[in-house]
Amino acid sequence: MPRGDKGAYTDKQKRKAEHIEEGYEERGVSKKEAEARAWATVNKESGGGKKSGSGRGKKENRSASRKGGKKSGKKTGKKAATKSTKKAAKMSTKKAGKKSGRKAAKK
Repeated sequence: MPRGDKGAYTDKQKRKAEHIEEGYEERGVSKKEAEARAWATVNKESGGGKKSGSGRGKKENRSASRKGGKKSGKKTGKKAATKSTKKAAKMSTKKAGKKSGRKAAKK
């Protein structure tokens, strides 16, 4: 079997790799790199191509997929640094400085 041949993979693994590849391409990764990453992910999760025979199957480890799905569904917890938030922060620090300056001058 030549290097890179996908004949040993099941149809499900092939579909999975295709789906992962599409996701990478949507995020701007090149076609070649997306394909490499997709097959690396399939290999990591399923242990490579499946061979026939009784007792040769192993459970898939989907912890990385689960972790990615959890992460993508949550906010990062950090405030987005938009122009308005930056400006508001700048103004509040200016005001705080002016207030303390006035009190010091009155004493």
